[in-house]
Amino acid sequence: MYEETPSAGIPGAVLWRTAGGGGVVLPDGCMDLLWVDGRLLVAGPDTGPHPAGEVHAGAVAGIRLAPGTAPALLGVPAHALRDLRVGLADLWPAREVRRLTGLVAGYGDPRAGLEALARARAAEAGPPDPLAAEVVAGLRAGRAVAAIAFAAGLGERQLHRRSLDAFGYGPRTLGRILRRALALADRGLPYAEVAYAAGYADQAHLAREVRALAGTTLTAYAGGAAGAKRETPQPSGSRTTA
Repeated sequence: MYEETPSAGIPGAVLWRTAGGGGVVLPDGCMDLLWVDGRLLVAGPDTGPHPAGEVHAGAVAGIRLAPGTAPALLGVPAHALRDLRVGLADLWPAREVRRLTGLVAGYGDPRAGLEALARARAAEAGPPDPLAAEVVAGLRAGRAVAAIAFAAGLGERQLHRRSLDAFGYGPRTLGRILRRALALADRGLPYAEVAYAAGYADQAHLAREVRALAGTTLTAYAGGAAGAKRETPQPSGSRTTA
């Protein structure tokens, strides 16, 4: 069982919970705060599929933060957490983490506790790098990385460095992750049509990207064999999965 709902208190964030540890978590450009067996964890930005049960075997709650917004809240650059799941106590002072653990535990629904934690922390930490939202918007609009850098008044190397801090990887990798190919495949569209709609060179290019991002073949994914947490909305509300 998996369910989610948009956060009312954190712009662009999504509250979610699952009652089982099966399936696969796919890259989405986001980072999550997790509540697992009474512990606070952080899921860093993914570059490939992760087994959903790698940090838990049962129920888990989380708040998925919009791409580029978590580093300011956590006080840690995203690239330091790429493809990792770590305890919040590894990032923040133990005394503070104990206090926050008690805060979340005091809520009947830990998702509400995670939302309160994120809201309080955001108020203290200040806003995220505004460039992150510009990069995400440009990539989702299909703009070239060079054009995004030019519009921001940056060189491509500068944009890459800023993107590593904000997203955990450069803008080209983020662009691959934000494409809508897997969501389109879920709708049963012909693969050639999916490749065209998602901006791939051809069906073979699409197949390679699905293998890299979902860890399975396009046919297996479309047929449900991946067991993935699919059709997971981005914090913006789009139907992108990878």
